[in-house]
Order: sequence, then C-alpha cells, then structure tokens
Amino acid sequence: MRTNISQSPREEIELIGQKFIMTNVYNEGAFLGMGSDMNPTLHFIFLKLLPLLVLGYVVYYIIKNKNLDRLSLIAFCCIVGGGLSNVFDRFAFGKVTDFFYIDLGGVFKTGIFNIADVAVTTGMFMLIFSNFIMKKDTTNK
Repeated sequence: MRTNISQSPREEIELIGQKFIMTNVYNEGAFLGMGSDMNPTLHFIFLKLLPLLVLGYVVYYIIKNKNLDRLSLIAFCCIVGGGLSNVFDRFAFGKVTDFFYIDLGGVFKTGIFNIADVAVTTGMFMLIFSNFIMKKDTTNK
C-alpha cells in the first residue's frame, strides 16, 4: 500500500465523496500519534520492544492454550496480524503509514488509520464479545 498511495503529505483521494477519504500520513507514534515526541530510548521501548514482546506472548498463549473458542482464536489472530504489521513498519521505516479517514458529517468521525489498526480493533471487539457476551450465555444455561 505504501507505494500505491500518493507520497504527497495530506493529499486527499475521495473514495466516497467527503465521507471516506484516503490520505497519506506518517505516524511516528501510537494511536492518533500519541508518543511521537518521546525521546528515542522511550520510543524504542514503548513503541517497538514492548509491543513486540506482548505480541510474542499472545502467540505463545494461542499455541499453549488448547481450550480457546474459535471466536477468541480469530480475535487473537487479528490482533497479532495487525500488531505485527504496525511493529514491522516501525522497525523498517521508523513510522507507520496511515491512510484512511471517515467523516459521516459529525455523526461519526475517525482519526486517520490503516488496515492493521482495523484488524487490531476488530480483534479487540471480538475478544470483548467472546469473553463477556458469550460467557454470559453459558452461565445462564
């Protein structure tokens, strides 16, 4: 995707009018750019090393835990896939390329994000659903 989107910063490509836009933004921090102004040592620890260790632990957990339900397994895989993609970008390029923006006229508006962010967020919602909603169903039976 990095080579397919314009290299001009903030150039907008309208996909669905002003509602769904592609734009090229380099994010040197985490969620919505938080942490982009940290000193290099903290930046390495909190945005590269710690996420890599957490993702490694999640992979270990998936392999060792034979009792995971299918929804939780898919959720963890989404989180690991999206997380590894963003960590790879941070190690390889020093920043993550974000390019999607949604604005539904004040009803719903996002920051600029990428597909890896969607995978991680989807995985988190699936885990919440799996752990709270699905567990309630089994306790009520």
